[in-house]
Amino acid sequence: MATLSELENEVLRLPKDQRVSLIHRILEKSELPENSDVKNLWNAEILDRIERLDANSTERHSASDVFQAIDEQFAQ
Repeated sequence: MATLSELENEVLRLPKDQRVSLIHRILEKSELPENSDVKNLWNAEILDRIERLDANSTERHSASDVFQAIDEQFAQ
């Protein structure tokens, strides 16, 4: 059986469209059951975040800024 690192290297050699398709298929298989408490909690969180965005009661940050901050945090 291949290690996680070996699998990652193989996947990264795939063309981009095939990598995206593989990721999508893996995520579909990883989905929580419809009646999962965790899924219900996440759905409630998503709705709450949408409401706060619609009411302009939360700060907005671009994805690139968020990922840059994460990269900087892990670089330390």
